[in-house]
Amino acid sequence: MNPRKILVVEDENTLRDMLKYNLESAGYAVSVAADGRAALEIAKAQAPDIIILDIMLPELDGFEVCRILRPEMNVPILMLTAKDEEIDKVLGLELGADDYMTKPFSMRELKARVKAMLRRADMLQPKDEADADVIAVDDLMIDLGRRRVSLSDVSINVTPREFDLLAYLARSKGRVFSRDHLLERVWGYDWAGDTRTVDVHIRWLREKIEIEPSKPVRLITVRGIGYKFEG
Repeated sequence: MNPRKILVVEDENTLRDMLKYNLESAGYAVSVAADGRAALEIAKAQAPDIIILDIMLPELDGFEVCRILRPEMNVPILMLTAKDEEIDKVLGLELGADDYMTKPFSMRELKARVKAMLRRADMLQPKDEADADVIAVDDLMIDLGRRRVSLSDVSINVTPREFDLLAYLARSKGRVFSRDHLLERVWGYDWAGDTRTVDVHIRWLREKIEIEPSKPVRLITVRGIGYKFEG
């Protein structure tokens, strides 16, 4: 079995080398890039299984790299930031990142995050064609097998985490889930973020699947509790 491929995008030489060494020691095939433009070229050429992406980069910063890659690639992205500021985290998530870590961090934690992200991605892939299924609500189609979303037969680009959240809610139409429950089930037990992460993803999904995002009819907020999917 071929090793899983990881692209590490980090301009700090020492940290980049350390990440490469530790991840290769864990059995991954690691490619590296020191700036945003190189990251785009390598990602498109090699189609990695996960990208570890620093925010502060020369040429193009991590936000711009994420913005460009997301419409083209359905790859999990773990963003690294030296700033412990909420705006960085929220912007990264809105641009399509799936997780983030604030520097400094332990290599043990980073490897655990990578393993968890890959495991969740694998669990959501259909084992065979028989596992493929489609949730259809009016003109909204959620193809669970191919992990695709379309609206009025037009494909909608969603991030891996947005798809996971939408699919989870749609599978239990009408049921209300708390933010904590969604964090646990969609992001996983090892998620270190807070419940605002759920709000960010819901808002972003509404922009894509609701006719009037400010007046949603599918992704409904249940005040004081959480969210539900209606159709």
